[in-house]
Amino acid sequence: MHVLAAGSAVDPALSNLSDNLVLGMILVYAVALFLFVFEAAYGRRQSLTGTRLVAVGASEAENSDLKVSLREQEPEAKASRHVVGKIGMAVTAVGLLLNLAQIVTRGLAVGRWPWGNMFEFVIAICLCGVAAFLFAAMRYRAHYLGAFVLVPVLLLLGIAVRWLYSESGPVVPALDSYWIAIHVSALILATGAFMVSGSATITYLLARRTEVKQALGQQVSAIAAKLPSAELLDRIAHRMIVLAFPLWTFGVIAGAIWADEAWGRYWGWDPKEVWSFITWIVYAAYLHARATAGWQGPKAAWISLIGFGCLLFNFFGVNYLFSGLHSYA
Repeated sequence: MHVLAAGSAVDPALSNLSDNLVLGMILVYAVALFLFVFEAAYGRRQSLTGTRLVAVGASEAENSDLKVSLREQEPEAKASRHVVGKIGMAVTAVGLLLNLAQIVTRGLAVGRWPWGNMFEFVIAICLCGVAAFLFAAMRYRAHYLGAFVLVPVLLLLGIAVRWLYSESGPVVPALDSYWIAIHVSALILATGAFMVSGSATITYLLARRTEVKQALGQQVSAIAAKLPSAELLDRIAHRMIVLAFPLWTFGVIAGAIWADEAWGRYWGWDPKEVWSFITWIVYAAYLHARATAGWQGPKAAWISLIGFGCLLFNFFGVNYLFSGLHSYA
């Protein structure tokens, strides 16, 4: 990642404060993760009920597709929520404020939109991902997702600090445009929501496996038994994708318009453009399958995870495996 050398416009004090805030929010997010893991391990058991598996077809031997009828988990009353989970939510909110403060101080230090390189982009994605998690946790009382969201957040922040860090300074000329506030912002918001969707989908697959075992009378681990209902997790993942998909669509279209202004063409088969479109296609297929084919459960979940994998490859793999016009971002 290359940026222009910092000029006189950079405020050293704000730049140093911004860097220190990165370390501060990593520490706070790590504490929150510990609290969520503790809650998962020692919190009270979630209420899950179900019926025994029923084979579909002539006989169980002829058909291995089993359907599980499970009652949706009832939301826990606020008073019964484990105190550790509550503290974890509060600590996460503090980390979110530090995350926001880091972005604001970085922007003020350099006098531009603070997502002009991969380091800044990752910080902004983490902000949106944590914000989306807090919204989902409050809306669906799914604070258990905290452990599954904060792990990738901390990994991304660690990667950003260790390998992606860029000194505060002006952006490369190609990014010196008002379009950075439109195109990149939309993709940041979408990626944050996709992150929560990916975490919810992984948790869903674990929860569904647990529910199947419980329906068969098999033993499951104490931690697995505390997972939220698979149906609830599937709904969270779906609604996060419904939120993120139009933002991603808008971001891709805005990028094409910006490309026409910057390079004189809307589409040039640049690796970043191609994989952004592939990601769009996979998530579009996911939404189409759920809306028209009635795909629910694991089939839709795996399409969602493929889309999330394309998203990650577009961000990390494309930047380091291919050279193109987006090599700086």
